[in-house]
Amino acid sequence: MADRAGVAISSVSRVLSGHPDVSARMRDAVLAAVDDLGYRPNVLAQGLRRRRTLSVGFAVSDIANPIFAEIVTGAERRLRTAGYSLLLTNSEGDPALDADNVRLLEQRQVDGLLLSLAQEDTPAIVELLRTSELPLVLLDRDLPAGVTARTAIFDHRGGMEEATRHLLELGHRDVALVVGGPTLPARERRAGVEDTLWKGGGRLVVIEGQFGVEEGYRGALAALDRTPRPTALIAAGNTLMAGALRALHERGVRVGTDISFIGCDNVPIAELHDPPIAVVRRDARRLGQSAAELLLATLGGEADVANVVLPTEFLMRPSCAAPPR
Repeated sequence: MADRAGVAISSVSRVLSGHPDVSARMRDAVLAAVDDLGYRPNVLAQGLRRRRTLSVGFAVSDIANPIFAEIVTGAERRLRTAGYSLLLTNSEGDPALDADNVRLLEQRQVDGLLLSLAQEDTPAIVELLRTSELPLVLLDRDLPAGVTARTAIFDHRGGMEEATRHLLELGHRDVALVVGGPTLPARERRAGVEDTLWKGGGRLVVIEGQFGVEEGYRGALAALDRTPRPTALIAAGNTLMAGALRALHERGVRVGTDISFIGCDNVPIAELHDPPIAVVRRDARRLGQSAAELLLATLGGEADVANVVLPTEFLMRPSCAAPPR
């Protein structure tokens, strides 16, 4: 394998063990050789040597959401190349299940945990994470006080600032924002819109709730019922976007003509809608991969591993236009 990758045997070992101090070029070369040769590590032998199960638990809030599915895919692929299997639990958006799922994964004696929780600040989950002896990585969630963990998050504010500046450049001054869900994404998305509009002389109405199609539907209806009606609507989540588009369709409001519309995440509904929907997009698969690498580095004994912040960006599409006259 070292010959195929064109690197030293020690370099192959560092990549496959998840060591963080390797270049992207070296990692890509080794992983390509792994695929070409069909290499599969001897999991049992590795586990006996390391006194580990070579398994990682991943507590996900809603695997039905395509973004979470992409995150899991990125994590699983990276862990697999390092010889780890992934055990997945799904709380279906119910915070009450988070603690139960974490306990279940601990009982399975996993070596570490990846956590994309429905809600990270419930007393049960906070107490459980404070007392856990496993290496932890939180994905796109706030780190509760007293919890020791690595974090991998998105810069939600950056993409929203870019999207809001685009609306201001088109001439919009009355904007509605439908926002909800876990604290970190909701807070940062709202801050990005509010700060940018305030600096540009715009006005914002915020409709708060939870993530979900029905929440997006109700939030969009509330925005449409305001007088005067906002000339632009932002749905700060992909499920919120789906619900908001249903509300606009039912009311006969033409996207890109009667109202400008921005959603989140480049999911199929955004690409296939007529007109296509402008979105703030993120690389969900990369977040999963980065979180897995953080966990692997921790398992490898690395003490000074930096937390990860990944960018978001605005993808301009015809759903945004100048305000109607």
